[in-house]
Amino acid sequence: MAKHEYATKPPNISTMPPGVPYIIGNEAAERFSFYGMRSILIIFMTQYIVTSSGVADHMGDAEAREKFHWFVSAVYFLPIFGAILAEGFIGKYKTILILSVVYCLGHFALALNDTRMGLLIGLGLISVGSGGIKPCVSANVGDQFGESNKHLLSKVFGWFYFSINAGSFISTLLCPFLLADPRFGPRWAFGIPGVAMVIATIFFWAGRKKFVHIRPGGLSFLKETFSKEGLGALWRLAVVYVFVAVFWSLWDQSSGGSWTLQAQRMDLNWFGIQLLPSQVQTANPIMILLFIPLVNYVIYPLMDRVFTLTPLRKIGIGLFFTAGSYLVIWYIQTMIDGGAKPSVNWQFLAYAILTLGEAMVSITGLEFSYTQAPNKMKSAVMALWLFTVSLGSAFTACVNHFIRNADGTVKMNDTQYFMFFTTLMFVAAAIFVVVAMFYRGKTYLQSQTPDETAAEPVLAGGAPT
Repeated sequence: MAKHEYATKPPNISTMPPGVPYIIGNEAAERFSFYGMRSILIIFMTQYIVTSSGVADHMGDAEAREKFHWFVSAVYFLPIFGAILAEGFIGKYKTILILSVVYCLGHFALALNDTRMGLLIGLGLISVGSGGIKPCVSANVGDQFGESNKHLLSKVFGWFYFSINAGSFISTLLCPFLLADPRFGPRWAFGIPGVAMVIATIFFWAGRKKFVHIRPGGLSFLKETFSKEGLGALWRLAVVYVFVAVFWSLWDQSSGGSWTLQAQRMDLNWFGIQLLPSQVQTANPIMILLFIPLVNYVIYPLMDRVFTLTPLRKIGIGLFFTAGSYLVIWYIQTMIDGGAKPSVNWQFLAYAILTLGEAMVSITGLEFSYTQAPNKMKSAVMALWLFTVSLGSAFTACVNHFIRNADGTVKMNDTQYFMFFTTLMFVAAAIFVVVAMFYRGKTYLQSQTPDETAAEPVLAGGAPT
């Protein structure tokens, strides 16, 4: 279809936009590919990686954790460049489509070469592909909505997050099994996510006639970004994002990181099923699928009867839940260090508490970020939101680099390691409560004209309602 035939503004409808199912389906397949690969990455580095001649070249735990978190940091740093490409030059649709091809190549590089060089090439391509499209996909969801159906934004971002975790759940069950089974191994375990990414790319392309295609802003994108209003929006969000970065520093360790390494030393027999260490993390996507309706339709309404529940208050409560999950992880580690082999149910408890925190921090933050971003800066602000993940993972990588000695020993044992992050999160959550009281913001939607973006009323201790 010719370029001028694409819709460039949201339609005046009160129902769900027609392009949304294609975006949701694309996201489910893409998240299958990413989290499937990610779920086995640290196990691959510590148990499967070899030299070009086939000799074992395994990494120690601290080295693997450090490299794992540098990779995650790169994935969530590169959205800055994806946002510039999309908003300033070629638009969100073309950015997603082109970089999805790079993304596919990264998966297949991992599948075909199980050396450190293959790991470097594969993760490098995945970082560019995945990182580049991340800010565009979530912003593309919001772009489909106007004034007439903006009341559906919360619902669609909930479904968007649902699709992420549905894809993640399936792949984090399947890929560890493929890796552990000698009939399949790394080639199948990394190759299947690559196939899923190809499917995601095709599905996104198939919906091209259904999407609203917001044109790139060009120089106006830069003008709005560096205007007084643009810089003000970025500054207001950046203050909030510092604390969200601490949340991601902890959360990322539960998804194929230090929690998976801890699970190797636990009793993984669960009601007669012998789980693999990297399969335990499937508790998170399963629980998020359950907790999204629980939080939205039960917990939030009950809290709202006691006090007005604003977006920043949701995030603050979520930060405290996250700290509580690490108290459980710390306690598990004390049992392991004492010679016990605790049940995997203890980690499931930690996942339940962490997932409640995630539902309050991540889902709320995604919608909050979109609505607080000026219209020509939607992808840029989504990139800044994703940059909080990069900062969090970079911080965790630096901690692991600092505690690792040249001879492979560590300066901080695992019990001290988990207590450090528990304390960090509690302190950050307490400070956030104070900072959130002074936040003032605006809401921006693509269908609004400039005079419709006046500052919203802000309740004491929270964000715009």
